[in-house]
Parts: sequence; C-alpha cells; structure tokens
Amino acid sequence: MTKKYPTHGSTLSDSTSILASQSATANSLKIAKLIPFNSSFSSDHEYWIHTTTLFNSRTKTFDKNVSLQVNTKTGLITRVSTRENSSISSSLGDNDIDLRGKTVLPGFVDVHTHVFLHRVDEAGSPYLNQERDESLISRAIRATTNCRLALLAGYTTYRDLGLKDAIMPILVGSYEIRQENKLGGTETPRLSDPCDGVEGCRAGVRRRIGAGADVIKIYAEYRRRALRYPASTYKGSEDIQFPPSRNRGEDIFGPREKLRNPNSLLWSQEEMNVMVAEAKRAGVPVASHASSEEAVIMAAKAGVTSVEHGLMPSEKALEVMKEMGTIYVPTLSVVELEANDGGRAIAICKEHAKRAWEIGVKLATGCDTGPFPHGENAREMELMVQAGINVADVLRAATLGGWEACGGELCGQDFGWLGEDWIADLVALGGDLEKDGFEKVIRNVSCVIKDGRLVVADGKIVGFV
Repeated sequence: MTKKYPTHGSTLSDSTSILASQSATANSLKIAKLIPFNSSFSSDHEYWIHTTTLFNSRTKTFDKNVSLQVNTKTGLITRVSTRENSSISSSLGDNDIDLRGKTVLPGFVDVHTHVFLHRVDEAGSPYLNQERDESLISRAIRATTNCRLALLAGYTTYRDLGLKDAIMPILVGSYEIRQENKLGGTETPRLSDPCDGVEGCRAGVRRRIGAGADVIKIYAEYRRRALRYPASTYKGSEDIQFPPSRNRGEDIFGPREKLRNPNSLLWSQEEMNVMVAEAKRAGVPVASHASSEEAVIMAAKAGVTSVEHGLMPSEKALEVMKEMGTIYVPTLSVVELEANDGGRAIAICKEHAKRAWEIGVKLATGCDTGPFPHGENAREMELMVQAGINVADVLRAATLGGWEACGGELCGQDFGWLGEDWIADLVALGGDLEKDGFEKVIRNVSCVIKDGRLVVADGKIVGFV
C-alpha cells in the first residue's frame, strides 16, 4: 500500500521517493520517514542527524563523526555529540536522518540579495524597468521562485536590504513579504529614501527603524547622472544619441572623468556618522554600498557593519576596514556577469578580495543576487576560491560570516554555526570538498534542513509546492 505524507498543496508518495527507504543507495539520503516542512511531528519533537564530515565554521575545520539532536518545535540544535567512529550505535529512529558520507555545513548565507529582481541580462529587463513595469503579482511569483532556487542551492538565509520578513511562510521559515521601500502605501520605483543634513539623516534612520527595519543600508556614493544620461529603457529602444563627448566610456577602473555615470559621494562624514550612530543606538546593523577608496574609508570610519562591493583596489581602504572591524562583501559574481571587458574587471576584483583576506579583513559572501541569477549563488564562493582564498575561510564567509554581516547577536537569531542552541539550518553536499574539488562538490546539494525541518532531499524540494 502506498502511504502519502501531508504536504503543502501536494502529496509525496513513499513508493516513488527514495526518502522513505533505509536501504537507499549510497548516493541518496537515508531517512526513516519523510518529515514534511509543515507537518506534525512526534510528541517530543526531536530527532538525530548523523554525519561523518561536518564543517565547524568557528574553528574552520571539518569535524568527524558528529551527531546533532534537533528540536523541530524550536528549530534549534539541542545536543551535539561526537561518536567514536562512523558507525551508529543503534538503528535509526523513526525520524532520524543519516548524512554519513556527505559533507555537512551550516546553511549558506547570501547577504546581498534582491528577492524581487531577476537577472539583468534578460532582454528588456534592467532592474529599474522591473520595478516600473512588472505587476506586484508577477514580482511576487518571481520572488517565490527565487526563494525556492535559493533553497535548492543550499541557501537558508537571504539578507535583502529593502525587504522586511521577505520570505513567505513554509518557504524559508519567516513571515510575509513586506516591501520596506513602499512605506505609507505609496509605491514608487525608488531604491531608497532621500535624506539631507545631519538631523535629516538621523530622522531617516529613525523612520526606517520605526517601520521595523532589521538592517539599515546607506549609499555612501552612487551615480548621480544615472537618470541624466540613462541607458536604453526597453528592448529595441535607442541609446542616448549624444552623451557628453568626454563621457562615452564605461570602464569602471578607468579615469573617473571618462565615465558616463561616475560614482560620487552622497554624504558628508558627519551625516554618515550620525546615520550609523542612530542605528547602533537601536541595536541595528548598517550595510553601506561603496566602491571608491574615499567612500569605503568614510563608511568604515563611520562604523558600518559591512561594506558592499568595494570594487576599487585600495590598500588604504582595506587597512581602514581591518582597523574598524568592517566586514567586506565583494560581490564578485555580479562583476563577472555585468563587466564586458574580457575579464579585466573580475580579475582586478578577485585580486582585491584576496588581498583583503591576506591582511585579515573579515569576509561575507553576497552575489548581488537578483541582477545575478538566484540559484547560482555558489558562484561567489567559487570565485573567492579561484582568487586564492583558503577554502575554509570561504566557507566561513558563507556561513558564520554571513551571520555576522546580518548583525551577529543583534539580529536576534543564531545561525551559521552548528552548535547547541543555534538554529538547525544546514546543507549536505554529495562529495568531499577537500578531495573531490570545490566547484564539483559545492553545487552538488543533496539535503537542506531549515529551522530543523527537511526542505530539500536528494536535490528536490519536499514538503511544499
């Protein structure tokens, strides 16, 4: 007889799924009974996860023969024990999961995402056009799909600066979608709120925090001419015919005066200082968009939690970030995607990220996902490894480093490390990262557990549509 387990809008049969069989092949997930994400659980709400290789993001080591006890009611790891060898002393419990033979890590964290955006190289779909032209329903459907793609890639935490509680129930374990850039019921295609003067900046931060923001993002600089000399706005439209003769180039590493839309500073140091100070007063971390040496240094000196992009090579900027404890999010993936210069830009940015790591700047991973395609997030880790950054440090950046960029203890949740009283977010990869090759294994996602519940098994979404 075929048993069917309750799921969200669908059924999953144990006659067609390897999940229900303890005699599954060595390449498949072994679990005594499928645990749908939104289903009821045993009376004690607890089960065990058994591993042979588990990445410890605090020590940056691969620990052997670790078992984790998980409580599905709280979503927390309640006990960590180390076995003498790879064997299990007793048979699997009804809900236990056997991840022996796989590489188990904390769930990945992407700290620079745009859930509602899709890739910029799709015809006629630059991100400003998406905000202007696409319906809320269309964008919500895309956002749902984007979150599913993230889960399938092993990403259990997304930091989207502009959304509050961005992930829908049963999707990644948070609450309803709320668009922070549309306060007061007014919808406009803008990226952020304008502020002016020290007191205006203080008021702007207070307004966002009052609306429930968990993180404040500031633009230390931006392209003031972005609307003065815009690119074509829809498929088939002509580009601006006569831009200023000195502003035809788009080589971001070339002379500033040659750029069509160069970055320029948006704030004084005093304005930036007060925004960070006001956020810190409320216990809220601050991320800053910044690329040039001057913008990165100003943001770091103001005390921001993280600098996003930081593309322009600068030893001085890196030294200031190290001194201030600023986390660097290099967003290499979107540089590789958008730069059309034969690989020059990404080579420069990879070397800069490597230099940051060499001198001890803290790192986190973020793809600028949205313009960069969701589900391909692992590309950021691959590029960091290609740059020459140690694999263990890259994995830390993608796990515990992500938690730190989200504010660490300020964010109110503990994730990015698999320890007692930390959230049971984890990903299991088929293969050995140390022996089988990083790029081969990092995308071979076998199992994802979010808040203690199984959401991806054998590379497929389970438990909900």
